[in-house]
Amino acid sequence: MIAELISKRLQKMGNKKDAQFLQRFFKTGAGQYGEGDVFLGIRVPALRKLAKEYKTLQPIEVLPLLQSPYHEERLFALILLVNAFAKGDEALRRQIYDLYLSNTQYINNWDLVDISSPNIVGAFLVDKNRKPLYHLAKSKSLWERRISVLATFSFIRQNQFADTIAIAGLLVRDKEDLIHKATGWMLREVGKRDVQCAELFLQKHCKEMPRTMLRYAIEKFPPAKRHMYLNG
Repeated sequence: MIAELISKRLQKMGNKKDAQFLQRFFKTGAGQYGEGDVFLGIRVPALRKLAKEYKTLQPIEVLPLLQSPYHEERLFALILLVNAFAKGDEALRRQIYDLYLSNTQYINNWDLVDISSPNIVGAFLVDKNRKPLYHLAKSKSLWERRISVLATFSFIRQNQFADTIAIAGLLVRDKEDLIHKATGWMLREVGKRDVQCAELFLQKHCKEMPRTMLRYAIEKFPPAKRHMYLNG
């Protein structure tokens, strides 16, 4: 089975010292957001290089890697799916999109979400109804909520901001720091393209926004304007 062969290759590529660093960096301790995640110690450039050897794999062949207990195997699977999606026809894109949303429990750290959600979920929905994102935004899963807002990056790149603003409104009181950062990041991206649109949201919500979300959103503003928003 091809997934087993890839898994063996990835495990041989692992580095124990790097694995220990990554386990700390991605907060895998008890009670932390990445609790229980297991790292092999492989850097992203090495995964991207290896992915070029397996560009003809079908999504179903990638699935065992996506469901792996090893973080880098899941990341490798997502790199393969993103690459296949970018070159695929509508039928293949639908297949990858459906597979992705059926396996969100395995897309369970911020790097996994960030590398894949805009390039699969957002890219698929860019010319379709965005209702699935609103279901994800209301999910109990931190990672599904992050998927929902990061997916809108694809819309932002098309100068479509309404869904980012609407989903940010749903997440403005979220309790998770990783949601604060992601939402603030997307609001910052909106502001880089349409500062008035971003400021309308900020003027309405700056007093209730988590501080981290606000700081991310106004990062590119002039100092005086940043100070104004930080002071409500």
